[in-house]
Amino acid sequence: MAVILPVSGTNETYTINPSKIVAVGLNYLEHVKESHVFEKEFGSQPKDQNPDLPEEPVLFAKTPNVLIGPGDEIVIPRFLKEYNFANLRIDHEAELAVIIGTGGKNIPEDKALNHVFGYTCFNDVSARNIQKSDKSGWFRGKSLDTFGPIGPVIIPASAMEDPQTMKIQARVNGKTAQESNTRLMIFPVARIISYISKNMSLEPGDIIATGTPSGVSPLKDGDVVEIEIEGIGILKNPVREE
Repeated sequence: MAVILPVSGTNETYTINPSKIVAVGLNYLEHVKESHVFEKEFGSQPKDQNPDLPEEPVLFAKTPNVLIGPGDEIVIPRFLKEYNFANLRIDHEAELAVIIGTGGKNIPEDKALNHVFGYTCFNDVSARNIQKSDKSGWFRGKSLDTFGPIGPVIIPASAMEDPQTMKIQARVNGKTAQESNTRLMIFPVARIISYISKNMSLEPGDIIATGTPSGVSPLKDGDVVEIEIEGIGILKNPVREE
């Protein structure tokens, strides 16, 4: 669904209706370590006890049906209970979202930020059991309806001095779960944009979710999750079971 957000510092709104959502996995060191632990929890054996950092950005897709706005409900699908998972995990993931303004192919890293329309908060909600068990990879567990809250406002690129200096947090029912800073990204925003554009053309309106820090935790019916990024604001969404 299209989400309409105010553009900070203006009287304008922006309709978020991307051709694609490209997300980056494992882009904070502590989350790489955390994900390594998940491999044990969900039944697979990690390759080693000290996981290497990715050599290139780890890309995956989320489909536009995930998008919801501030205050909209994150809905845990009923069908997930049919699997009888011993520990059903629907996790929040606080992320900085980049909205592309000018598309391009093979964008140089030193020009990449010129292609950004603006920045906002994103919650890469993840059905962790499905993500870890599907033979096809992360696609389905990341693309369930309502699993991509975005907002609350868009900060224009012209008003963002440096996207690599912002505190990022997630809170569940007022309790802090994730707390980090975008300066700790393994691959900074400019490099991510450049890398993606080598693999696929970026179009105006496309969304790039730049990865989450450690501290992801499960959501359940009745929870309220907040994603806060310094200089942008607070994205707040309730959670309910279908």
